[in-house]
Amino acid sequence: MSADGSPAHVLVLGGTTEARRLAQALAGDPSYRVTTSLAGRVSAPVLPPGEVRIGGFGGPGGLAAWITAHRVTHLVDATHPFAERMSFNAAEAQALAGVPLLALRRPGWTPRPGDDWTFADSLDDAAERLPGLGARAFLTTGRMGLHTFAHLTDTWFLARSVDPPAAPVPPQLEVLLDRGPFTLEGERELIARHRIDVLVTKDSGGRATAPKLTAAREAGIPVLVVRRPPVPEGVAQAGDTDAALEWLGAVRA
Repeated sequence: MSADGSPAHVLVLGGTTEARRLAQALAGDPSYRVTTSLAGRVSAPVLPPGEVRIGGFGGPGGLAAWITAHRVTHLVDATHPFAERMSFNAAEAQALAGVPLLALRRPGWTPRPGDDWTFADSLDDAAERLPGLGARAFLTTGRMGLHTFAHLTDTWFLARSVDPPAAPVPPQLEVLLDRGPFTLEGERELIARHRIDVLVTKDSGGRATAPKLTAAREAGIPVLVVRRPPVPEGVAQAGDTDAALEWLGAVRA
């Protein structure tokens, strides 16, 4: 409970499995009130328990004002590891509003024996490296970054996303609308059916989309991995829901 006896109000910047798990854990505890904020970029999102708001805040100042107006006591940034702008907005808002901030980030992937990984520092870097690795690419970096590859006219792409992408997109593109988790059998079938010779992915981590890495290893094809952007300096981090709950308990003590 807060100092006045009301439940601690946790604002979760969500959209990930970890965010939903944290909201579920907090919704079952009467000492907490949880609100999950979703950006609204995906149609028909999977809604977590507790209160939900959809849409942006209008930058760090708007987020700080919302935190103050709704008496938020703790802020958890559980957005996608590549939602860099939102993470830095959260850090600025935390400084303005004076509430504790935690970055909840699942661990990234690591290569295993038999993997052929090439790392890129950004989507632009990945687009530069891709032509040297293959001609039929399975692109799993999300619909928002497809424009980065639009100039690659000689590469055939299979892109997977929850919602249809907007132009510009690569001229040789087939879009697969789907939502994880994905199975190893399904990933094997996709790679074989489309004659994929290179996989392009972000280092998102987690198990829901990891089978594609195993399928690529089995098929002997290279994987182009975009490295994660850094978490803002000085922000506490947790790798899973249990660690986030421990942090919440510690900062309330």
